[in-house]
Amino acid sequence: MMTLILALRELRTLFVSPMAWSILAITQLILAFIFLALVEGYIVNQPQLMMLENVPGVTERIIAPMYGAAAWVFMMVVPLLTMRSISEERRNHSLTLLLSAPVSMTEIIIGKFLGVMLFLVLMASLISLMPLSLLLAGNLDFGHFASIFIALLFLIACFSAVGLYLSTLTTQPTVAAIGTYGALLLLWIIDIGSNSVANIEASGLLGYLSMLRHFDALARGVFSSVDIVYFILFITVFLVLSIRRLDADRLQH
Repeated sequence: MMTLILALRELRTLFVSPMAWSILAITQLILAFIFLALVEGYIVNQPQLMMLENVPGVTERIIAPMYGAAAWVFMMVVPLLTMRSISEERRNHSLTLLLSAPVSMTEIIIGKFLGVMLFLVLMASLISLMPLSLLLAGNLDFGHFASIFIALLFLIACFSAVGLYLSTLTTQPTVAAIGTYGALLLLWIIDIGSNSVANIEASGLLGYLSMLRHFDALARGVFSSVDIVYFILFITVFLVLSIRRLDADRLQH
């Protein structure tokens, strides 16, 4: 119950912030432009596509690339939403009051995480209205579409967990945002180095740590338990680290 109260409080804090509304509007505008560009490209190239043996549908040609672009946009957006979660309260000296409240560190972290996730799920749902509008002119592969949407939700949950942890380490929201950008970018492109590593085990480890590789697998409709376990473990690890960090602050006070 307390976790839900904290989550709604965090969500309300985001909605009273002009930055959150600006992010919501700009994100929709950018992805709407990308969506319309993909639709136009599909229409223009449709005669050539019809000559192929296995004609790709709108899900493969429009929705999948659009959600791939959305993943990059969310990587830019999420650090701006999570950077103030803990660092702002520490800078305003309100963290001491929160730590002294009759609520556990786990409830605080999970509540803040869920608050940010509710806002991001709303953003992802609004984005999904654009590809769903294609039903007016044709059919969609709903299985593939659901897999892409689930992959995006897992991805933004990973982004939020990392951003929340970095926010617990500093009193400056800007530092937390920059640190989150660096960490996410590293985890996104880490599999690039796996191709040049001679050691097979090290190469496999780098590939497994890459969020891009797991996201792409789900976005292609390959629903593997390996990718699901990766995302769950990733989120759990960073939430636990956040709880431990906050508990260390409580013991100091």
